Amino acid sequence: MKTIGLIGGMSWESSLVYYELINKKVKEVLGGFHSCKSIMISVDFAEIEKLQHENNWKVLDELMSTAAKQLELAGADIIILCTNTMHLCSNAIQKNISIPFFHIAEATAQEIAKNKLTKIALLGTKFTMEKDFYKQILINDFGIEVLIPTSNERQLVHNIIYNELVHGKINNDSREIYKTIIQNLEKRGAQGIILGCTEIPLLISDKDVTIPIFNTTKIHAEKAVEWALKD
Repeated sequence: MKTIGLIGGMSWESSLVYYELINKKVKEVLGGFHSCKSIMISVDFAEIEKLQHENNWKVLDELMSTAAKQLELAGADIIILCTNTMHLCSNAIQKNISIPFFHIAEATAQEIAKNKLTKIALLGTKFTMEKDFYKQILINDFGIEVLIPTSNERQLVHNIIYNELVHGKINNDSREIYKTIIQNLEKRGAQGIILGCTEIPLLISDKDVTIPIFNTTKIHAEKAVEWALKD
């Protein structure tokens, strides 16, 4: 078994889910007393959130690259970043390590393609929905059309993530807002929904929608385990 290096803390709630998922998957595959060989470095999300909203991606690139290098030095064989938004720093990370970096959008696109869907909606932070770092992998590498919510809807999705979900607050009114936005995307032709923020699955699950959802946290974690267990 290879060792998975996790960059966590953005938020710690979703990083906890990652740790649980990778160990459950290893036990499911190998059975017995098996658990995942992993190393996590966890950053202070207050610092990250401040830099995000200051649009200071140069410093964020440096912080994420440093974390990845620390994991490599500690013995990790692959790096995963336990957050969608911070994949904006993926190019900087890849330039500074000599081990594989497994992108969350690639993992998600593989799963969408496996389900033969061609038009997908993306929910996440405004950074994830509006910038190209995530969408371009689905569009350019997998030929998947990507829909995003309207400007007002994007602001609602973003605010609920930062004001509630990253603090572990689960609000039924917010769930209804998300469900309405998802219904609107379905009317525009979305065949499925990417829950493109690792906190959104804390709020939305299969029972809340009528089209397939793609839980990026679960997909990313489990595909990383598949890689770690390959011969």
